[in-house]
Amino acid sequence: MYASLRSASLFPLYLTLGALTTLLLGCASSQPAPSEPVLPPSAEAFQLTPAEVEARLRAKAQAWDGVPHRLGGTSRRGVDCSAFVQMMYRTVLGLNVPRTTAHQMHIGEPVSRRALQPGDLVFFSMAGKQRHVGIYLSRNEFAHASSSQGVTVSDLSQSYWQRSYQQARRLLPEAPPPATASATTPDRVGW
Repeated sequence: MYASLRSASLFPLYLTLGALTTLLLGCASSQPAPSEPVLPPSAEAFQLTPAEVEARLRAKAQAWDGVPHRLGGTSRRGVDCSAFVQMMYRTVLGLNVPRTTAHQMHIGEPVSRRALQPGDLVFFSMAGKQRHVGIYLSRNEFAHASSSQGVTVSDLSQSYWQRSYQQARRLLPEAPPPATASATTPDRVGW
């Protein structure tokens, strides 16, 4: 009888702790970094040239350079790789992406490594089941929140990243082919 009374009196405490944990975990993974302005979602990101996308991403990555890696972090005090990608897409391109790497791996369209363009997400499979994500810039470079260096730009051709490379996903439309002069025929009305 004593054991059942003791566990019954703790039951409301367990419910409260469970609800509080769920609330805190839900907020931590879905809230934007408070110090970053959020652009309204717009079609502008879909009208940028690859060079404009790269320039904007590089500028923002440079502003975050050296911010330490912190698992679950979403601010300049510490950020993890998927939060960094989420923040970059939201503030630079005005687009919302999921919070976790596992979810980011399934958005957009797959793209081959040979066809990477600025803004593509690049994914890596690390030791065990750990995953890592970054944003492709150009010339084999990508921006990411490294567990050892914090926010940085790395080279995909380095052996570590070559071995770990898993896939890439494109969220922005493919870059249009270069403009060509089209032959136009004058309107011959009245001839």
